[in-house]
Amino acid sequence: MGLEKKILLFDLDGTLTDPKTGITGCVQYALHKLGIEEPDKDKLEPFIGPPLADSFQEFYGFDAEKSAEAIVYYRERFKSDGLFENEIYPGVRELLAHLKQAGKTLAIASSKPTVFVTKILQHFDIEQYFDVIVGSELDGTRARKEEVVEEALRQLHQISGCVQEENLLSDKKDNDRIVMIGDRKFDILGAKLFNLVSVGVMYGYALPGELEEAGADFIVESVAELEELLND
Repeated sequence: MGLEKKILLFDLDGTLTDPKTGITGCVQYALHKLGIEEPDKDKLEPFIGPPLADSFQEFYGFDAEKSAEAIVYYRERFKSDGLFENEIYPGVRELLAHLKQAGKTLAIASSKPTVFVTKILQHFDIEQYFDVIVGSELDGTRARKEEVVEEALRQLHQISGCVQEENLLSDKKDNDRIVMIGDRKFDILGAKLFNLVSVGVMYGYALPGELEEAGADFIVESVAELEELLND
């Protein structure tokens, strides 16, 4: 069931690394600072994936101002501790090495701020596999997955001309040779907006049926299955 695609965009959290300990711990810290105690880290798993502002507003009813305050507290802990309370999924490093050896162009498209994405990739010694690394900005801009994917496609165009920049938002017929891999509906919907092939990974943090409902073109259960799909 292989995909003969040369350009691969990867989500980070829940796809290449398991960030649960760090993210949920930092959410707990931010909530505590605002007078809310949440002892159950499992309850905070939905924070993995979407922009933090959306999650604080959706799950705790914060307005924009309080959500921004929560993000300041979140990052207060994240930049020192939470950043590295993270584990690379078994087999991911080998997967990336094999894809590069096969001549693939790899990119990161993450809703996490780019500065943190880069540090995490360096920490796990996998930064060298990626030609383009795109995340959000610390000021809260470019936090939507579709914005991140668009910028990643633009940068891919700049480095190699492998993406037709003028087709990104209008005639996207050439983009169907590009694959977006992620664990949440945001990855799948972002891919669909630009006519990319979408691969959902079940070992991350998608809710039951989430990837199917979003319309993922392919769904895999494991890193090994993902390698089989991408390397054929």
